[in-house]
Amino acid sequence: MRTILITGPGGAGRTTVAAATAVAAARAGTRTLLLGADRADTLGAALGTPTGPAPVTVAPGLTAWRPDATAGFRTDLTAFQDRAASVLDLLGAARLDAEEVTPLPGAEELTLLRALRDASLSDAHDLLVVDLPPTAQALALLALPGELRRYLRRLLPSERQAARALRPVLGRLAGVPMPAEWLYETAARWEVELGAVEAVLADPATVVRLVAEPGPAGADAVRTAVLALAVRGLRPDLLVASRVLPEAAADGWLAGPVAQQRKVLDEWRGGHDVRPVAHLGQDPRGPEDLTALAVPGPGDTTSAVDWPVTDALADEGVLVWHLPLPGAIRDELDLIRRGDELVLTVGPFRRIVALPSALRRCTVAGASLREGELRIRFAPDPALWPGGR
Repeated sequence: MRTILITGPGGAGRTTVAAATAVAAARAGTRTLLLGADRADTLGAALGTPTGPAPVTVAPGLTAWRPDATAGFRTDLTAFQDRAASVLDLLGAARLDAEEVTPLPGAEELTLLRALRDASLSDAHDLLVVDLPPTAQALALLALPGELRRYLRRLLPSERQAARALRPVLGRLAGVPMPAEWLYETAARWEVELGAVEAVLADPATVVRLVAEPGPAGADAVRTAVLALAVRGLRPDLLVASRVLPEAAADGWLAGPVAQQRKVLDEWRGGHDVRPVAHLGQDPRGPEDLTALAVPGPGDTTSAVDWPVTDALADEGVLVWHLPLPGAIRDELDLIRRGDELVLTVGPFRRIVALPSALRRCTVAGASLREGELRIRFAPDPALWPGGR
Protein backbone atom coordinates (compact mmCIF):
# COMPACT_ATOMS: atom_id res chain seq x y z
CA MET A 1 0.00 0.00 0.00
CA ARG A 2 1.18 3.50 -0.82
CA THR A 3 0.93 6.09 1.93
CA ILE A 4 0.86 9.88 1.63
CA LEU A 5 1.34 11.78 4.89
CA ILE A 6 0.08 15.34 4.52
CA THR A 7 1.03 18.13 6.90
CA GLY A 8 1.79 21.84 6.97
CA PRO A 9 1.45 24.90 9.18
CA GLY A 10 -1.88 25.45 10.89
CA GLY A 11 -4.44 27.10 8.66
CA ALA A 12 -2.57 26.35 5.43
CA GLY A 13 -5.30 24.09 4.08
CA ARG A 14 -3.64 20.72 4.70
CA THR A 15 -6.97 19.00 5.54
CA THR A 16 -8.55 20.33 2.36
CA VAL A 17 -5.57 19.14 0.30
CA ALA A 18 -5.68 15.73 2.01
CA ALA A 19 -9.37 15.37 1.19
CA ALA A 20 -8.86 16.57 -2.39
CA THR A 21 -5.93 14.15 -2.86
CA ALA A 22 -8.07 11.23 -1.70
CA VAL A 23 -11.00 12.27 -3.91
CA ALA A 24 -8.72 12.58 -6.96
CA ALA A 25 -7.19 9.15 -6.33
CA ALA A 26 -10.59 7.49 -5.89
CA ARG A 27 -11.92 9.04 -9.10
CA ALA A 28 -8.85 7.69 -10.89
CA GLY A 29 -9.83 4.17 -9.80
CA THR A 30 -7.55 3.76 -6.76
CA ARG A 31 -9.08 2.20 -3.67
CA THR A 32 -8.35 4.93 -1.17
CA LEU A 33 -8.60 5.28 2.61
CA LEU A 34 -8.55 8.82 4.04
CA LEU A 35 -7.46 8.91 7.68
CA GLY A 36 -7.73 11.86 10.07
CA ALA A 37 -7.88 12.47 13.80
CA ASP A 38 -9.22 16.00 14.26
CA ARG A 39 -11.90 16.11 16.96
CA ALA A 40 -13.69 18.94 15.16
CA ASP A 41 -14.12 16.76 12.04
CA THR A 42 -12.68 19.32 9.65
CA LEU A 43 -12.12 16.37 7.33
CA GLY A 44 -15.86 15.71 7.21
CA ALA A 45 -16.53 19.39 6.59
CA ALA A 46 -14.23 19.37 3.55
CA LEU A 47 -15.72 16.14 2.21
CA GLY A 48 -19.28 17.28 2.81
CA THR A 49 -19.89 14.02 4.70
CA PRO A 50 -19.41 13.56 8.46
CA THR A 51 -16.70 11.13 9.44
CA GLY A 52 -16.55 9.15 12.67
CA PRO A 53 -15.03 6.24 14.60
CA ALA A 54 -16.18 3.73 12.00
CA PRO A 55 -14.96 3.87 8.38
CA VAL A 56 -17.58 5.41 6.10
CA THR A 57 -17.84 5.25 2.31
CA VAL A 58 -17.74 8.81 1.03
CA ALA A 59 -17.69 8.06 -2.70
CA PRO A 60 -17.03 5.06 -4.93
CA GLY A 61 -13.55 3.82 -4.04
CA LEU A 62 -13.12 6.31 -1.18
CA THR A 63 -13.42 5.50 2.53
CA ALA A 64 -12.93 8.04 5.31
CA TRP A 65 -12.07 7.17 8.90
CA ARG A 66 -11.65 9.32 11.99
CA PRO A 67 -10.81 6.91 14.83
CA ASP A 68 -12.19 7.65 18.29
CA ALA A 69 -9.39 8.44 20.75
CA THR A 70 -11.74 8.20 23.73
CA ALA A 71 -12.80 4.63 23.00
CA GLY A 72 -9.23 3.50 22.41
CA PHE A 73 -7.98 5.17 25.58
CA ARG A 74 -10.74 3.54 27.64
CA THR A 75 -9.89 0.12 26.24
CA ASP A 76 -6.18 0.53 26.97
CA LEU A 77 -6.76 1.81 30.50
CA THR A 78 -9.18 -1.01 31.30
CA ALA A 79 -6.67 -3.57 30.05
CA PHE A 80 -3.91 -1.95 32.11
CA GLN A 81 -6.02 -2.02 35.27
CA ASP A 82 -6.77 -5.70 34.71
CA ARG A 83 -3.11 -6.54 34.25
CA ALA A 84 -2.01 -4.47 37.24
CA ALA A 85 -4.82 -5.66 39.50
CA SER A 86 -2.52 -7.16 42.14
CA VAL A 87 -0.41 -3.99 42.39
CA LEU A 88 -3.46 -1.73 42.55
CA ASP A 89 -5.04 -3.89 45.26
CA LEU A 90 -1.79 -3.85 47.22
CA LEU A 91 -1.75 -0.05 47.09
CA GLY A 92 -5.43 0.17 47.94
CA ALA A 93 -6.10 2.12 44.72
CA ALA A 94 -9.65 2.54 43.46
CA ARG A 95 -10.10 1.58 39.83
CA LEU A 96 -11.53 3.96 37.28
CA ASP A 97 -14.78 3.09 35.54
CA ALA A 98 -14.80 3.29 31.76
CA GLU A 99 -17.59 5.90 31.86
CA GLU A 100 -15.46 8.37 33.84
CA VAL A 101 -12.39 8.11 31.63
CA THR A 102 -11.50 10.98 29.32
CA PRO A 103 -8.46 10.82 27.02
CA LEU A 104 -5.25 12.43 28.21
CA PRO A 105 -3.18 14.77 26.01
CA GLY A 106 -1.48 12.70 23.34
CA ALA A 107 -4.25 10.11 23.12
CA GLU A 108 -5.30 11.38 19.68
CA GLU A 109 -1.76 10.98 18.36
CA LEU A 110 -1.44 7.43 19.70
CA THR A 111 -4.84 6.57 18.26
CA LEU A 112 -3.80 7.92 14.87
CA LEU A 113 -0.58 5.85 14.94
CA ARG A 114 -2.53 2.71 15.79
CA ALA A 115 -5.00 3.40 12.99
CA LEU A 116 -2.08 3.96 10.61
CA ARG A 117 -0.70 0.56 11.57
CA ASP A 118 -4.07 -1.18 11.22
CA ALA A 119 -4.72 0.41 7.83
CA SER A 120 -1.32 -0.65 6.52
CA LEU A 121 -2.04 -4.28 7.42
CA SER A 122 -5.31 -4.32 5.48
CA ASP A 123 -5.53 -5.27 1.81
CA ALA A 124 -8.84 -3.45 1.32
CA HIS A 125 -7.16 -0.34 -0.05
CA ASP A 126 -4.33 0.56 -2.40
CA LEU A 127 -3.65 4.09 -1.12
CA LEU A 128 -3.68 5.59 2.37
CA VAL A 129 -3.91 9.37 2.68
CA VAL A 130 -3.28 10.65 6.22
CA ASP A 131 -4.31 14.12 7.35
CA LEU A 132 -1.62 14.76 9.96
CA PRO A 133 -1.75 17.54 12.58
CA PRO A 134 0.12 20.82 11.96
CA THR A 135 3.82 20.44 11.25
CA ALA A 136 5.20 20.73 14.78
CA GLN A 137 2.77 18.15 16.18
CA ALA A 138 3.18 15.95 13.10
CA LEU A 139 6.96 15.84 13.52
CA ALA A 140 6.59 14.83 17.17
CA LEU A 141 4.08 12.20 16.11
CA LEU A 142 6.38 10.71 13.46
CA ALA A 143 9.24 10.57 15.97
CA LEU A 144 7.16 8.93 18.70
CA PRO A 145 7.39 5.25 17.62
CA GLY A 146 11.18 5.27 17.38
CA GLU A 147 11.65 7.14 20.65
CA LEU A 148 9.27 4.87 22.56
CA ARG A 149 10.98 1.75 21.20
CA ARG A 150 14.33 3.14 22.30
CA TYR A 151 13.03 3.80 25.81
CA LEU A 152 11.55 0.31 26.05
CA ARG A 153 14.82 -1.31 25.01
CA ARG A 154 16.73 0.66 27.63
CA LEU A 155 14.25 0.07 30.45
CA LEU A 156 13.42 -3.56 29.63
CA PRO A 157 16.25 -5.02 27.52
CA SER A 158 15.19 -8.12 25.63
CA GLU A 159 18.24 -10.06 26.84
CA ARG A 160 17.08 -9.63 30.42
CA GLN A 161 13.67 -11.08 29.64
CA ALA A 162 15.29 -14.47 29.14
CA ALA A 163 15.69 -14.68 32.93
CA ARG A 164 11.96 -14.38 33.66
CA ALA A 165 11.83 -17.83 35.26
CA LEU A 166 14.51 -16.74 37.75
CA ARG A 167 12.69 -13.59 38.88
CA PRO A 168 11.10 -15.15 42.00
CA VAL A 169 14.51 -16.43 43.13
CA LEU A 170 16.23 -13.15 42.27
CA GLY A 171 13.51 -11.27 44.10
CA ARG A 172 14.10 -13.25 47.28
CA LEU A 173 17.87 -12.85 47.01
CA ALA A 174 17.67 -9.12 46.34
CA GLY A 175 14.91 -8.51 48.84
CA VAL A 176 12.93 -6.38 46.36
CA PRO A 177 10.01 -7.32 44.08
CA MET A 178 10.94 -8.09 40.47
CA PRO A 179 8.94 -6.99 37.42
CA ALA A 180 5.82 -9.08 36.89
CA GLU A 181 5.15 -11.20 33.81
CA TRP A 182 2.49 -8.79 32.54
CA LEU A 183 5.06 -5.99 32.35
CA TYR A 184 7.27 -7.95 29.96
CA GLU A 185 4.25 -9.06 27.94
CA THR A 186 3.07 -5.47 27.64
CA ALA A 187 6.54 -4.29 26.60
CA ALA A 188 6.75 -7.03 23.98
CA ARG A 189 3.32 -6.09 22.61
CA TRP A 190 4.28 -2.42 22.43
CA GLU A 191 7.53 -3.34 20.70
CA VAL A 192 5.61 -5.18 17.99
CA GLU A 193 3.01 -2.43 17.55
CA LEU A 194 5.55 0.40 17.46
CA GLY A 195 7.77 -1.59 15.12
CA ALA A 196 4.86 -1.99 12.72
CA VAL A 197 4.28 1.78 12.69
CA GLU A 198 7.99 2.44 12.13
CA ALA A 199 7.93 -0.01 9.22
CA VAL A 200 5.14 2.00 7.58
CA LEU A 201 7.04 5.28 8.02
CA ALA A 202 10.28 3.76 6.69
CA ASP A 203 8.59 2.11 3.70
CA PRO A 204 9.80 3.60 0.37
CA ALA A 205 6.12 3.75 -0.63
CA THR A 206 5.47 6.25 2.19
CA VAL A 207 6.00 9.92 1.39
CA VAL A 208 5.44 13.22 3.17
CA ARG A 209 3.59 15.99 1.36
CA LEU A 210 3.89 19.56 2.66
CA VAL A 211 1.12 22.13 2.26
CA ALA A 212 1.74 25.86 2.75
CA GLU A 213 0.50 29.20 1.49
CA PRO A 214 3.12 31.05 -0.60
CA GLY A 215 3.78 33.99 1.69
CA PRO A 216 6.42 35.09 4.23
CA ALA A 217 4.95 32.94 7.03
CA GLY A 218 4.58 29.98 4.71
CA ALA A 219 8.15 30.34 3.46
CA ASP A 220 9.51 30.30 7.02
CA ALA A 221 7.34 27.30 7.89
CA VAL A 222 8.54 25.35 4.85
CA ARG A 223 12.23 26.00 5.62
CA THR A 224 11.72 24.76 9.17
CA ALA A 225 9.66 21.75 8.12
CA VAL A 226 12.12 20.62 5.44
CA LEU A 227 15.02 20.73 7.88
CA ALA A 228 13.02 18.94 10.59
CA LEU A 229 11.95 16.20 8.16
CA ALA A 230 15.55 15.72 7.07
CA VAL A 231 16.62 15.27 10.69
CA ARG A 232 13.90 12.63 11.02
CA GLY A 233 15.12 10.90 7.85
CA LEU A 234 12.26 12.05 5.62
CA ARG A 235 11.73 14.68 2.98
CA PRO A 236 8.64 16.06 1.23
CA ASP A 237 7.96 14.51 -2.16
CA LEU A 238 5.92 17.54 -3.21
CA LEU A 239 5.32 21.01 -1.88
CA VAL A 240 1.69 21.99 -2.44
CA ALA A 241 1.27 25.77 -2.62
CA SER A 242 -2.28 26.36 -1.45
CA ARG A 243 -4.71 29.20 -2.16
CA VAL A 244 -2.69 30.65 -5.04
CA LEU A 245 -4.29 33.77 -6.48
CA PRO A 246 -4.60 34.02 -10.29
CA GLU A 247 -2.16 36.26 -12.12
CA ALA A 248 -5.16 37.98 -13.71
CA ALA A 249 -5.93 39.43 -10.29
CA ALA A 250 -2.65 41.38 -10.22
CA ASP A 251 -4.49 44.68 -10.63
CA GLY A 252 -5.92 46.81 -7.87
CA TRP A 253 -5.58 45.91 -4.21
CA LEU A 254 -4.64 42.28 -5.02
CA ALA A 255 -1.46 43.36 -6.83
CA GLY A 256 0.59 43.21 -3.64
CA PRO A 257 -0.52 39.70 -2.53
CA VAL A 258 -0.12 38.33 -6.08
CA ALA A 259 3.42 39.73 -6.36
CA GLN A 260 4.29 38.35 -2.93
CA GLN A 261 3.02 34.89 -3.87
CA ARG A 262 4.91 35.00 -7.16
CA LYS A 263 8.17 35.81 -5.36
CA VAL A 264 7.78 32.96 -2.85
CA LEU A 265 6.77 30.48 -5.56
CA ASP A 266 9.89 31.36 -7.56
CA GLU A 267 12.03 30.75 -4.46
CA TRP A 268 10.34 27.43 -3.76
CA ARG A 269 10.78 26.21 -7.32
CA GLY A 270 14.52 26.58 -6.88
CA GLY A 271 14.64 23.69 -4.41
CA HIS A 272 11.28 21.91 -4.39
CA ASP A 273 8.82 20.18 -6.68
CA VAL A 274 6.07 22.79 -6.27
CA ARG A 275 2.45 22.18 -7.28
CA PRO A 276 0.24 25.29 -7.03
CA VAL A 277 -3.41 24.85 -6.02
CA ALA A 278 -5.65 27.73 -7.04
CA HIS A 279 -7.76 29.78 -4.64
CA LEU A 280 -11.43 29.01 -5.41
CA GLY A 281 -12.70 32.21 -3.83
CA GLN A 282 -14.45 30.15 -1.17
CA ASP A 283 -13.82 27.33 1.28
CA PRO A 284 -14.02 24.08 -0.69
CA ARG A 285 -16.92 21.88 0.42
CA GLY A 286 -17.82 18.54 -1.09
CA PRO A 287 -16.31 16.35 -3.83
CA GLU A 288 -16.99 18.78 -6.66
CA ASP A 289 -15.14 21.67 -5.03
CA LEU A 290 -12.30 19.33 -4.06
CA THR A 291 -12.01 18.11 -7.64
CA ALA A 292 -11.92 21.71 -8.88
CA LEU A 293 -8.75 22.28 -6.84
CA ALA A 294 -6.88 19.93 -9.21
CA VAL A 295 -4.43 18.78 -6.54
CA PRO A 296 -1.59 16.45 -7.57
CA GLY A 297 -2.58 12.79 -7.44
CA PRO A 298 -0.75 9.83 -5.92
CA GLY A 299 0.97 9.14 -9.23
CA ASP A 300 3.00 12.32 -8.74
CA THR A 301 4.69 11.04 -5.61
CA THR A 302 8.34 10.12 -5.46
CA SER A 303 10.11 7.98 -2.93
CA ALA A 304 11.48 9.65 0.20
CA VAL A 305 15.25 9.70 0.40
CA ASP A 306 16.83 7.10 2.65
CA TRP A 307 18.54 8.54 5.74
CA PRO A 308 21.35 8.17 6.36
CA VAL A 309 23.44 7.22 3.33
CA THR A 310 26.82 5.60 3.90
CA ASP A 311 29.59 5.61 1.30
CA ALA A 312 32.95 3.90 1.65
CA LEU A 313 35.97 5.94 0.58
CA ALA A 314 38.68 3.33 0.29
CA ASP A 315 41.29 5.69 -1.11
CA GLU A 316 41.25 7.77 2.07
CA GLY A 317 40.84 4.77 4.35
CA VAL A 318 37.68 6.16 5.99
CA LEU A 319 33.92 5.75 5.85
CA VAL A 320 31.80 8.83 5.32
CA TRP A 321 28.22 9.16 6.51
CA HIS A 322 26.26 11.56 4.32
CA LEU A 323 23.30 13.17 6.10
CA PRO A 324 21.16 15.57 4.01
CA LEU A 325 20.29 18.61 6.15
CA PRO A 326 18.91 21.31 3.83
CA GLY A 327 18.89 24.70 5.49
CA ALA A 328 21.05 23.67 8.44
CA ILE A 329 23.33 26.31 9.98
CA ARG A 330 26.77 25.28 11.20
CA ASP A 331 26.50 27.25 14.47
CA GLU A 332 23.22 25.49 15.33
CA LEU A 333 24.56 21.99 14.71
CA ASP A 334 25.81 19.65 17.43
CA LEU A 335 27.03 16.09 17.04
CA ILE A 336 27.89 13.64 19.81
CA ARG A 337 29.05 10.03 19.58
CA ARG A 338 27.72 8.08 22.56
CA GLY A 339 28.55 4.40 22.48
CA ASP A 340 26.84 2.85 19.49
CA GLU A 341 24.59 5.86 18.97
CA LEU A 342 24.89 9.21 17.28
CA VAL A 343 23.15 12.19 18.88
CA LEU A 344 22.34 14.79 16.23
CA THR A 345 21.00 18.21 17.18
CA VAL A 346 20.12 20.83 14.58
CA GLY A 347 18.61 23.95 16.09
CA PRO A 348 15.51 22.85 18.02
CA PHE A 349 15.48 19.39 16.44
CA ARG A 350 17.20 16.36 17.90
CA ARG A 351 17.54 12.74 16.91
CA ILE A 352 19.33 9.76 18.41
CA VAL A 353 20.12 7.09 15.85
CA ALA A 354 21.91 3.78 16.16
CA LEU A 355 25.12 3.47 14.15
CA PRO A 356 25.38 0.73 11.51
CA SER A 357 27.51 -2.22 12.56
CA ALA A 358 30.44 -1.13 10.37
CA LEU A 359 30.60 2.32 11.94
CA ARG A 360 30.39 0.95 15.46
CA ARG A 361 33.91 -0.36 14.92
CA CYS A 362 35.19 3.08 13.96
CA THR A 363 36.13 6.30 15.65
CA VAL A 364 34.86 9.71 14.54
CA ALA A 365 37.60 11.42 12.53
CA GLY A 366 35.78 14.67 11.77
CA ALA A 367 32.65 16.24 10.29
CA SER A 368 31.74 19.02 7.89
CA LEU A 369 28.58 20.75 6.66
CA ARG A 370 28.62 21.64 2.97
CA GLU A 371 25.78 22.60 0.64
CA GLY A 372 23.08 21.29 2.95
CA GLU A 373 24.77 17.99 3.66
CA LEU A 374 26.49 16.83 6.84
CA ARG A 375 29.43 14.52 6.24
CA ILE A 376 30.81 12.57 9.18
CA ARG A 377 34.14 10.81 8.71
CA PHE A 378 34.76 7.52 10.52
CA ALA A 379 38.19 5.90 10.75
CA PRO A 380 38.36 2.12 11.38
CA ASP A 381 39.47 1.29 14.92
CA PRO A 382 42.40 -1.18 14.62
CA ALA A 383 41.41 -2.78 17.91
CA LEU A 384 37.94 -3.59 16.60
CA TRP A 385 38.56 -3.77 12.87
CA PRO A 386 41.76 -5.66 11.99
CA GLY A 387 43.54 -4.31 8.95
CA GLY A 388 43.34 -7.66 7.17
CA ARG A 389 39.55 -7.40 6.88
